[in-house]
Amino acid sequence: MNERRPSRLFRFLLLCLLLGIFVELFVLIEFLAGKHHGHGNVAVVEIREVIDDSFQTVQDLKDYTKDDEIKAIVLRVDSPGGAVGASQEIHDAVVEATKKKKVVVSMGDVAASGGYYVSAPAHKIVANPGTLTGSIGVIAHFFVVEDLLKKAFLRWEVIKSGSVKDLGSPLRSMTEKERKLLQEMTDDIHSQFIQAVAEGRKMPVEKVRELADGRVMSGRQAKEAGLVDEFGGLEKAIEIAAKLAQIKDEPEVIYPERERFGWIRRLAEGKLETKSFRVDYRLFP
Repeated sequence: MNERRPSRLFRFLLLCLLLGIFVELFVLIEFLAGKHHGHGNVAVVEIREVIDDSFQTVQDLKDYTKDDEIKAIVLRVDSPGGAVGASQEIHDAVVEATKKKKVVVSMGDVAASGGYYVSAPAHKIVANPGTLTGSIGVIAHFFVVEDLLKKAFLRWEVIKSGSVKDLGSPLRSMTEKERKLLQEMTDDIHSQFIQAVAEGRKMPVEKVRELADGRVMSGRQAKEAGLVDEFGGLEKAIEIAAKLAQIKDEPEVIYPERERFGWIRRLAEGKLETKSFRVDYRLFP
């Protein structure tokens, strides 16, 4: 008798199972490796690239805030901003951290929009003269493929429970009513941004409002406007943090570990999807 060969479906399912196990193992390894912060009295927390996820940053800030060994936190920001919710969650975690620890922000090449939002509550903000920062504003954006669908003789049917339930759909242009609603929402989120900066920098709201038209500033311009305190890089920020925390000896610094296999973690968590509509605190070049 001839042995029956496994079906293609069976082989495909087996391959998927093995791939799933492989992904989960790498995520577990990365998770376990990232739990060890080391010992020191000044901790550096990094915010890099677009702010799409707040979980790890918020968790690090909470852990260091609770750690009695840590006397100061340096937030290294090199980001053009990102999602509103994620930026606000990190901002709130920074506010809580400042109640128990000295917090200093070190701005890298760019710390704009949401990157500035998360920086505002710090006790001190340090930037390079050429750092791109500011951009205190909000942007809502989506693409529209309505004309393309028409040219391809394609039609998309939508059933909805309200007249604006599909606001921001890429399948059609906005109505005036929808544009007004979206503008009102954007203005409200913008007001929240202005208020956060005013409170964090201890500046009058009207002064911040004058600067909050989305303009991008150099670090030098931001210092003149009162949005930055001193010039310098990461080491300067660590020095200032140690001084504020009254650390007399050379500070023992805990630097963040570089994320390994980050794309695998995002894949396992289902975070590689694209979004057709979103509202951001973000600098768009």
